[in-house]
Amino acid sequence: MPPSEAGSCLVHHRLSKNAFSRLSVLVTALAIGSTLASQAAPAQSDNGSSALSRITARSYVAIDADSGTLLLARRQTARRPIASLTKVMTGLLTIEHGHLRARVDVTPRAERVEDYREGLVPGRRYRRITLLRSALMVSANDSATALAIDGGGGSLHRFYALMNAKARAVGLTDTTYASASGLDDVHNLSTALDQARLARVAMQNRTFAAIVGTRRFVTRWAAPTYAKVWINHNKMLSSAPGTYGVKTGWTTRAGGCLIIAQRRGGRSVIAVVLDSKSIWSDMQKLLRVAFSS
Repeated sequence: MPPSEAGSCLVHHRLSKNAFSRLSVLVTALAIGSTLASQAAPAQSDNGSSALSRITARSYVAIDADSGTLLLARRQTARRPIASLTKVMTGLLTIEHGHLRARVDVTPRAERVEDYREGLVPGRRYRRITLLRSALMVSANDSATALAIDGGGGSLHRFYALMNAKARAVGLTDTTYASASGLDDVHNLSTALDQARLARVAMQNRTFAAIVGTRRFVTRWAAPTYAKVWINHNKMLSSAPGTYGVKTGWTTRAGGCLIIAQRRGGRSVIAVVLDSKSIWSDMQKLLRVAFSS
């Protein structure tokens, strides 16, 4: 309260000294409260409510990579198609199966899948590690399918059963695998939270982490190609310092899907966006808020 108004109250209403003292304290408290409120609005924006509101993904989640603690979430348990994020499970099972230098026979069924394809030739044999890099780095559907047929002893459905058993074993309670590549958008469903949990498990596997953290890889190939250069589809490995994995995905029904593992200042966060119109922009916003929480 300005002094002129306080003086007016004192003269015209003949307030006692104690009453005026109490009134002054009240006015001061209100003034401080108003000041704090005006300062809190920018702080709320800094904490990310504005950034989160601009995320286009229908589901997202961010967890602490070390503890698994949930940091941020929107519709994190809504079951959705996950496109090529499916290959995280395909890759992890292949690695756990072992014998990565062994060769895999490619069948016509693997070659007939939709794009993106590596261009595998039925009847030829490829090393598991080669198909694994192809599936995880450049998301080749024929490579993922060839690995699944091999891992299932010739049967895709047996491999799907292995995928679902692994999902239960690592605590994915809302996930159903019905594809090795992620092309099945009707039955192959998961959630943002389950995919974050799976990524946390997968990134603890050194072979998996090394592959998904590789920006560029050159491999020998059969004539007349002789060699291929794979550039990881995860652009944040190059554009966002601290990023060390994991996987991109997209189909018309699933929309844009992305899992990112990133370190900043001694902390590690795993974040997932599903059904996003702008996976890179959404992920940057989500990570910024997650690391500030």
